Amino acid sequence: VQLVESGGGSVQAGGSLRLSCAASGSTVTMAWFRRAPGKEREGVAAIYTGDARTVYYADSVKGRFAISPDNEKNTVYLQMNSLKPEDTAMYYCAVVLRPCAGYYSDFARPDYWGKGTQVTVS
Repeated sequence: VQLVESGGGSVQAGGSLRLSCAASGSTVTMAWFRRAPGKEREGVAAIYTGDARTVYYADSVKGRFAISPDNEKNTVYLQMNSLKPEDTAMYYCAVVLRPCAGYYSDFARPDYWGKGTQVTVS
């Protein structure tokens, strides 16, 4: 499975961005992670594409970010609103070939990774 992310960029605090991740093969759960300089990798959001309803959000993004799939396009989106400087990071798309039941442990070890897209909030 190959993953191609897009949609990153620079935005002012309070602004919005939408990340996209197009997958070339089969997916079961799709997720977004991020890594800021000097910080641990963080699982931001995940969605089980089988029902397009079972989701996970990190506490740090709840109420501001929304993950959604387009199963026809084999693409997942991450809508990011009310962005904060602490959201600045490299964002990575990932695929897990197992269903996600809404817990971080369900997708913490992805099978495939994208190359990442930079998000900078100033």
